[in-house]
Amino acid sequence: MSTMFASLREYNYRLWFGGALVANVGTWMQRIGQDWLVLAYLSDESGSAVGLVTALQFIPTLLLSAFAGVLADRVNQRKLLMVTQGSMGVLAAGLGALVLTGSAELWHVYFFAFLLGIASAFDAPARQTFVAELVPAEGIANAVALNSASFNTARLIGPGISGLLIALVGPGWVFMVNAVSFVATIGAILAMRVDELHRVPRATKAKGQLRAGLAYVRHRSDIVLIMVVIFLVGGIGLKFQLTSAVMARVEFGKDAGEYGVLGSVLAIGSLCGALMAARRKQPRVRTVIIAAAGFAVSSTLLALAPTYELFALACIPVGFTSLTMLTSANAAIQISTDPHIRGRVMSLYVMVQFAGNPLGAPLVGWVADAWGPRWSIGIGAVVAAVVVVCVSWWARRHWRVQVRYSLHQRPHVLLTNSEERRARERAKQAVAVQDSANATHTA
Repeated sequence: MSTMFASLREYNYRLWFGGALVANVGTWMQRIGQDWLVLAYLSDESGSAVGLVTALQFIPTLLLSAFAGVLADRVNQRKLLMVTQGSMGVLAAGLGALVLTGSAELWHVYFFAFLLGIASAFDAPARQTFVAELVPAEGIANAVALNSASFNTARLIGPGISGLLIALVGPGWVFMVNAVSFVATIGAILAMRVDELHRVPRATKAKGQLRAGLAYVRHRSDIVLIMVVIFLVGGIGLKFQLTSAVMARVEFGKDAGEYGVLGSVLAIGSLCGALMAARRKQPRVRTVIIAAAGFAVSSTLLALAPTYELFALACIPVGFTSLTMLTSANAAIQISTDPHIRGRVMSLYVMVQFAGNPLGAPLVGWVADAWGPRWSIGIGAVVAAVVVVCVSWWARRHWRVQVRYSLHQRPHVLLTNSEERRARERAKQAVAVQDSANATHTA
């Protein structure tokens, strides 16, 4: 099996990958169904209403992620994931029942989006760090990238199915299909071989654990820089559901089917980005910055696309660069973080990743209403470009950047900084100690 799919050698990871793929298809179906329900059924084609739904879904992440990270470091993550995945399935079924009975109103969607955000806030840190139990330490970057590949394969499939299902029978059944899809994830978790899990140290209950996580991040300027990029670019630029909806409906006069196609086309680029990331064993800060620069360029081209067909085609490089940025950021932080505190650090990363949504989504929706759909994409391109320039200047000014190159065998140039190198070495040492303890326990 090639290095691109190395994590699939692990039985438990294969189960997780398959179950997550099914659930992710349902999740993407619901995202499309939810936005189209608000835009075309429950409001007067209001981009602001769609933005508010998105904001309500991510506000709980901002409020609860830090505590959720502490919980993920303490408890059995398998059991926690079964609770969170089951909760999201129940919520999807509840909203679907309201729509199918003709009782759904706009405030119902707001309410269910907020509840779903609560469940997602506790699910994300556990799901992000659970891969460390499914694969050896050296396979974490590959597993993170394949998780993204699963998510974006689902993005390739889910929106098209959702658009077709909406056109045929309406959005209610979309939510019901999503509810059933969570059975796959829960079933995969139950079927895992517990004795083959790669045990990660659990934090014991103590005072000040949240402060310890914050202090750890505060003293890691490489993690802080990654979080700054993800917060600003993600908060304004990564609003594809909203921008694609208003472009398809308002700018090009298309229906649900064509809107769903845009999500699937975007996923082509995202999937390519994820698979390329799966071949990269050591993602670094520079990868995140370069990908953000590529996103600025590709988003500019997307905003200027004159026809629906060219707009759809321009979605591919946007998907590629955005996914490369997100996957590299996730893997770079996980690999360089001490295992015993990884849950808290990843919860802060998730919080930062989605913290821009409560402000960014309504802002982008307002821009779409006030300045037109194209500017809702253009503003993200401008923000990404400014961020890239600023963080590149800061890194060059404050870090001792090391350049290594080779002209033999595999020519390359590698740029790292001293802080990033020290952090990765500490994390490797911690993993080596834990692996030795696991081996002794098994013997």
